[in-house]
Amino acid sequence: MFKVKDFMTSDVICTESDATISEIIDLMNTKHIHRVPVVKNGQLIGLITEGMISNSGTQATSLSIYELNYLLSKTTVRSVMIKDVIFANEDDLMEDATDRMLKHDIGCLPVVDKDHKVTGILTQNDVFTCFLNMLGWGKKGSRITVGVKDEIGAIGNLSKIFVAQHVNISNIGVYSHSGDVANIVIRCDASDPTLLCKALEDAGYEVLEQISNQ
Repeated sequence: MFKVKDFMTSDVICTESDATISEIIDLMNTKHIHRVPVVKNGQLIGLITEGMISNSGTQATSLSIYELNYLLSKTTVRSVMIKDVIFANEDDLMEDATDRMLKHDIGCLPVVDKDHKVTGILTQNDVFTCFLNMLGWGKKGSRITVGVKDEIGAIGNLSKIFVAQHVNISNIGVYSHSGDVANIVIRCDASDPTLLCKALEDAGYEVLEQISNQ
């Protein structure tokens, strides 16, 4: 359905606001994570990232390692975290969440349910996974790009040719327009698309590209 809950990382690790920066550094290193939502009673109240932790120590560069470690052990997440967090809801469309990330130039969105409780986190890698899933990346068969006139019934007429060639369409997407022509990317199960492409061209379609993936 391409909703946030379908692609988010659900086993998200959270922290409380009274945790120390030293504890968060250890947590990030141990769990190999870069961002940690901050919660109170399970509800989202903030976000802390590696970048924030790095910036929190920029004014302490003249301190000794001992003094810096002491400072980090006394500094709490509350004093460093983002409080006005940009987030996504579980049922948001992936398009909406991705647009939000782009507009705000951020690499992740904490995800909450209807009660504002954290249920996951959506990262750029999750967006990449959604994109690859949509276009059927990794599936055996062929990827064919066809120029199609943008009009009612265009997809239906195009699919009839695939049916006549006994080829199944597994994924389809439109990625650009030029005038009244749309470029349609089709992932299908044809191991050799030669006859299919000929049939498309005979029907008046322009085959822009064909790639076989065995």
